[in-house]
Amino acid sequence: MQTFNIDDAKSQLSRLVEQAAKGESFVIAKAGKPMVKVMALNAPEPSPIKRFGFLAGQITVPEDFDTMAADKIRAMFESEARSCCWIPIFCCGQRRALTACPPLPRL
Repeated sequence: MQTFNIDDAKSQLSRLVEQAAKGESFVIAKAGKPMVKVMALNAPEPSPIKRFGFLAGQITVPEDFDTMAADKIRAMFESEARSCCWIPIFCCGQRRALTACPPLPRL
């Protein structure tokens, strides 16, 4: 995209407007600082940044996703051998030190 000083844009305005109408936008600057961008009225609007679905078609979810590892998760909740309860001093219903708690079952 071309940048024109404001004085140059004044002297070449007709040519620059024709150029913009053909789809070639340009910037008018004042003292080297960009001030305005000139573009055709029918130019397409820039699309907003899309976040949802940006990985569409790049990943797959297994059919059994909702039930994956259900037996292992159930075993963690239903197992008698637990690590520390939510109150470590009274782990597994008994008053004992944290290091004396039984380990979690291996899955």
